Amino acid sequence: MAATTAFPRMTRPRWLTFPLLIGILLILFWLIATVAAPWMTGYDPLDMVGRRLKPPSWDHLLGTDALGRDVLTRTLHGARHSIPIAVTVVACAVAIGAFLGALAGFLGGFVDTVIMRLVDVTLSFPPMLLAMAVAASLGPGLGNAAIAMVIVWWPVYARLMRAQVLEVREREHVEAAIASGATQTRVLTRHILPLCWTPVLISATMDLGQVILLAASLSFIGLGATPPTPEWGSMISDGASQFYSWWVALGPGLAILTIVLGFNFIGDGLHDYFDPRSK
Repeated sequence: MAATTAFPRMTRPRWLTFPLLIGILLILFWLIATVAAPWMTGYDPLDMVGRRLKPPSWDHLLGTDALGRDVLTRTLHGARHSIPIAVTVVACAVAIGAFLGALAGFLGGFVDTVIMRLVDVTLSFPPMLLAMAVAASLGPGLGNAAIAMVIVWWPVYARLMRAQVLEVREREHVEAAIASGATQTRVLTRHILPLCWTPVLISATMDLGQVILLAASLSFIGLGATPPTPEWGSMISDGASQFYSWWVALGPGLAILTIVLGFNFIGDGLHDYFDPRSK
């Protein structure tokens, strides 16, 4: 009898879910759009290229706006503003919040009290209301909107990092490092912080979509991007005044929906990957 060869059955990891794959594809599309937007439609986002408020057609797949500009072109170019500002805001918020949260959790005492009271005061305001107040005081513009969003978001990471540091610093390997004579700086940077970044990474991934949504909200009410910048929130604001020209707001609305879903799906996938119960 001929010997048969048994091949191991290939199984898909539990964390590699269908929503995660969809999220990766959505974000990959918008990253490509960020780079290749000038060559994807052949139109300029600021030029009048057709009749005003022209419905979707083969020449303009998402129609034109009130100034005759191609909506699809402006939607694709909007990614060149929304994605970089989201990455910048989240990176700055993580840097500030993680640094202050690590100090608060590791040093404790007076430092912890001052930092966490500042966090409590900031988090006591609704995020949208605080962002509106800061942006209004600084003036309209994407740069000022980014500053407002960093002020809104850094306390979230400070509280999250503090909780992680408080948990990790009680572990045996940290106590062993302290007993061996390691300095406080070495204990914090080499033995505590490397074990604290997983929840921060997951939260930051999901917050990228929320920052894009908040930036669009600020632009919608006139506190973000200024005309004629092709930004999704300001485009939806233009569409709100053209109720019967539904296509004006369709493109940027779908863009915000897909990119927020994409980042949320990826964040859920990262959570499942780092969660030992999913393996």
